[in-house]
Amino acid sequence: MSMRIQAQRGTEDVLPSQVAQWQRLEEIYRRVAHLHGYREIRTPVFEDVALFKRTAGETSDIVSKEMYEFQDKGGRDIALKPEGTAPAIRAVLEHNLCPQGSHSRLYYMTACYRYGRPAKGRLRELHQFGAELIGSGSAEADAEIIELAYRYFSELGLGSDPISINSIGREECRAKYSEVILTHIGSYLKDATDDVRERVEKNPLGLLDTKDVAQREALTGVPSILDYLEDSARERFDQLQSLLTESGVKYRVAPEVVRGLDYYTETVFEFESSLVPGLSLFGGGRYDNLVKQLGGPPTPCVGFGIGVERLLLALDAAGSTTNSTTPRYFVVRASERAGEACRAAVRSLRAEGVSVMLDLDSRSLKSQMRQADNSGAQHAIIIGDEELAVSNLTVKNLESGEQRSVTLADLLLELRQSPML
Repeated sequence: MSMRIQAQRGTEDVLPSQVAQWQRLEEIYRRVAHLHGYREIRTPVFEDVALFKRTAGETSDIVSKEMYEFQDKGGRDIALKPEGTAPAIRAVLEHNLCPQGSHSRLYYMTACYRYGRPAKGRLRELHQFGAELIGSGSAEADAEIIELAYRYFSELGLGSDPISINSIGREECRAKYSEVILTHIGSYLKDATDDVRERVEKNPLGLLDTKDVAQREALTGVPSILDYLEDSARERFDQLQSLLTESGVKYRVAPEVVRGLDYYTETVFEFESSLVPGLSLFGGGRYDNLVKQLGGPPTPCVGFGIGVERLLLALDAAGSTTNSTTPRYFVVRASERAGEACRAAVRSLRAEGVSVMLDLDSRSLKSQMRQADNSGAQHAIIIGDEELAVSNLTVKNLESGEQRSVTLADLLLELRQSPML
């Protein structure tokens, strides 16, 4: 007997009973994004490895530990995309979606791939909702992108917790602060392995994003990066806070937030719901050097990514559910002669945009009524010899058991006038 093939570790099937919740999240996200003037972009699931090494940074965990990379049959170095921003910016440059002096607002819903130990909220195939605002370097752009995400969380009932914001400054600030970090953890680095020491020395700020217990302990007492901001970065961060206060977005200043990708500059932010402690549902920031790193002109940008599976965990913890899609009517064939009339009724109802199912196997009346109950339909439409004799339908409310006779034409008229029937 052959072994059954199962889904790969770190991946999950989205079953019919779960799809309605996914669709709800997608529909609300799409609507909120459109309200803010963002247009959807869809990028390939795989890209040139160099795209992520050049943008996320070779020392970042995503690239050095988690990225799925391989050579295709043509010998090209390929990676499954581990995040959505770099592919979106690559597409913007390739198709000239943001000419100099203009703004481009994009959003996406995409699958991403990261190799790691699977755990709750940490899958190898994960899904992201993202948004990118390209071409504006103002604090108002940062505020807009954060407000977009906050409005989305609020519509889902997750707006009670604040968004954590920080500024990691520009080159001068990061250079000074990197020296502060290296000095502070000098004793730890002395005993660290060569690989760890090399990675930390290449990107000291990346250490602030570490999950390693020993490294976190070594960082205890390190000064805040906010103490080293350039004057312009400090002014900009103050302006961002004023704008968020003005818009009603709940936030808190969190100097520990730096994000794990090398391309961020100045503003960075994260959102962790108290419903699922320890899991960041959303994160992002400003990345003004990314377009230039990919061969384009200097272009300011800001964006974010939302982890969909983590969002679902938070909604589940909040007790938020969405009913799975069920038909409104189930047509029951009560006699052999009624087959054509049943099929005609089904076609007419579907033409009116009404969801309807029917039995396909000529089962018994009792079996069909059981199917109607199991389908979740609100009503059964019964057509048998009696109904055919008077050109009527019997409509049965499956919850109350009430029945009434009506012509198909009258039922369709009622549905047009009162769609909830």
